[in-house]
Amino acid sequence: MKTQLGNAFLILVSALALSACQTSVSQNQATQTINGPVAKVILDSDGDGVLDDMDECPATPWKVIVDEVGCPIAGIGVGLKMEYRAFFAKGSSELSKEDQLELDKVAEQMNKYDTATMKIEAHISKDEMGQALSALSKNRAMMVKNYLILKHDIKPSRLSTFDCGIRAPIASADTEEGKSMNRRVYGLATEPKINAYNDPADSASKICVEF
Repeated sequence: MKTQLGNAFLILVSALALSACQTSVSQNQATQTINGPVAKVILDSDGDGVLDDMDECPATPWKVIVDEVGCPIAGIGVGLKMEYRAFFAKGSSELSKEDQLELDKVAEQMNKYDTATMKIEAHISKDEMGQALSALSKNRAMMVKNYLILKHDIKPSRLSTFDCGIRAPIASADTEEGKSMNRRVYGLATEPKINAYNDPADSASKICVEF
């Protein structure tokens, strides 16, 4: 009997000791700090497929095709289409300061899109005919072309000039206001890919003479 009680007491003591040991281990595990490598999450904020740490154009519009550094590819999904207008005093081919500033903006875009070309159409008003001014429209076109070449280093091969004379008026020749509107240069700078489409602005070129 004493032996049985002794064995039961020994078993009870062993069980209590084992329980205390497990509790100590559990408490140690709960308070232990695990120091391991932390993964750095790199985002693609604009969703163009180029991660932010490599993306040089981080705000690319949705569904625009980009190059390896995340910038739009010119002519694919995005391109240049920019109009330019200059108006002249009667008998003059001089560009006003305002017209020069607008032409600077066109040149800036053409330098960004280095495959873009520009059509330059020059016009005169009806009251400029018969005054030994047959070269006036050409002079107006050349004033714009030379400005882009000399000031902004645009290659001449990217610029085409058209003499439209009085063949494409945009206003009545019966008023001074209408005549001043007709004394103009119209320019259209576009990417070749966009040029492939039929553009209403091309209609004037069909009745003008390229030179």
